[in-house]
Amino acid sequence: MAGNSEYYKAQRAQRKKEIARLKGELPPYVAPYLVDKELTSQLSTVIAYANDLLIFFRFIKDENPQAKDLALRDIPISILENLTSEDINEFQQYLSYYQGNDHSYNNDTKGIARRMAAVRGFFKYCYEHEYLPKDPTVGAAKRKKQPKKDIVRMNAEEVGRLLSFTESTHASSNHEKKCREKSRLRDTAILSLMLGTGIRISECAGLDVSDLNFDEGSFIVVRKGGNQAKLYFNDDTAAALLDYINLERPQYVEDKNEKALFLSNQKQRMNVQSIRKVINKFAREAVPDKHITPHKLRSTFGTALYHQSGDIRLVADVLGHVDINTTSRNYVATEDEHRRMAAKANLYGTD
Repeated sequence: MAGNSEYYKAQRAQRKKEIARLKGELPPYVAPYLVDKELTSQLSTVIAYANDLLIFFRFIKDENPQAKDLALRDIPISILENLTSEDINEFQQYLSYYQGNDHSYNNDTKGIARRMAAVRGFFKYCYEHEYLPKDPTVGAAKRKKQPKKDIVRMNAEEVGRLLSFTESTHASSNHEKKCREKSRLRDTAILSLMLGTGIRISECAGLDVSDLNFDEGSFIVVRKGGNQAKLYFNDDTAAALLDYINLERPQYVEDKNEKALFLSNQKQRMNVQSIRKVINKFAREAVPDKHITPHKLRSTFGTALYHQSGDIRLVADVLGHVDINTTSRNYVATEDEHRRMAAKANLYGTD
């Protein structure tokens, strides 16, 4: 069940394997830093950091004549000892456009800052543990934060329209209509659950049937970091889930011992990508003027819950936020509503 399920065990094993592969590509002196990150961060974060460091060492190989003919893992630490803050600035410029193994990559300011977090952390670790005599990232330019963008979320009318589109089998072609008829209850259950509880798409993908308790209207999810939490769903979500489980899910089940809640047309557990496709498809039709992603469903839930309860700590707890500032910053903001209120305000006492 939940964190001890075969799905999560396989996921952890796969991520551990990927980390080991990445360590094999990087110089041996990078490994202690990744081990340190593994003890304090999620495995997916360690993988992201390792990939960012691979980009950095490819930059060293491309730009430093001493590393030109070396494999990445053979680049000696002595080359890093001679790096300056100017070299780090050149790397940041390199990140804005560089050529990978198969195609070119572009990074905006936010993307560069994210990749630099791994590089800064690596050099700080090496300096503090006396692998390097200095930290060349100290004194390097730091990207200015971009102006905060309005948070995209749906209002009640848009949520209703999205669910109506999901429940409908209307389509532009017979093929699409048949597909919708086959998966209508499943897709409705997915949207109802995510909009009604605010769970992450990864949490949705990891659900087993046994994680649901209809007697008390609850279910178990595995949060970021591997912790389990019990959440609750309302009667409408319960009805959508039961309709799917009893009436539609059996057509997807090939193995009677199948545990996954949401199954694909290939009769396998739906992964994050397949659930995202379902959400994106209906969102484009129902709310064409907004870019609605799976995370925007979470924003929609969090904001609606805050408006109804006025309790930011309640919202943070349900969403699984360790830092309440994350909740305040990303889910409680109501910029558009504030602007509407400002437009209606009678500021000067006129009738």
